[in-house]
Amino acid sequence: MGRIVVTEFVSLDGVMQDPGGDSGWKHAGWTFEIEQGEEGADFKLEEARNSEALLLGRVTYQGFAKAWPSVEGEFGDKFNNMPKYVVSSTLEKGDWKNTTVLRGDVVKEVSKLRQKPGGDIVVHGSAQLVQTLLEHNLIDELRLMVFPVILGSGKRLFGDTTDKKTMRLIDSKTVGKGVTILVFEPAARKA
Repeated sequence: MGRIVVTEFVSLDGVMQDPGGDSGWKHAGWTFEIEQGEEGADFKLEEARNSEALLLGRVTYQGFAKAWPSVEGEFGDKFNNMPKYVVSSTLEKGDWKNTTVLRGDVVKEVSKLRQKPGGDIVVHGSAQLVQTLLEHNLIDELRLMVFPVILGSGKRLFGDTTDKKTMRLIDSKTVGKGVTILVFEPAARKA
C-alpha cells in the first residue's frame, strides 16, 4: 500500500507560496535567503530517493514540468523518471515524462493510488490539493521545513477544515541557519 507524504517549505506564518522563485510574487524564492545547510539538503535528497511517485496539483505540476527536465544528476534523474500524478480539471495531458492526469473526484482517485502496492507518493507545494487531502484524512505523513521568517502575505498551507486534525510529532531537527524540520503523522493512526 502506498503512503501519501506531504512535504512543504513553510514560513513561520504558514506561507508556502513560491519558495523556489518561479513567479513575480514579491517574496518569490524566499527559501534561498536562509541557509538550510548540508543536513537540510541531505534530508531533501533522501526524501527524493525514497519517493515512488509524485502527486501534484496543476499549478505546481506546471512549474515543476518547466524546471525539472533540464536538471541533471541524481535528484533530476529521480524526479524526471518516476511516475507523476497531476490532479487537474483543466489540464488535457501531461507533457513531462511518466505523467498521468487524474480527473474527477480527487478523494476517490487518491484513495485508489494509496491502495496500489508501493512506497511514498510525495506531494510538493500544491496547497489546494494538500488542503483537500488533509480534510479527507488522506495524508499519512506531513513533513515541514519551517524557515525562520515571517512573510506577512502569500498563499498559506493550511485552510479551514470541518474538524480539528490532531497530529503526532515523530521527528524533528534544526538544520542550517535555524530551519526546523518537523515530521508528523495523524495521531488517530497510532495507539
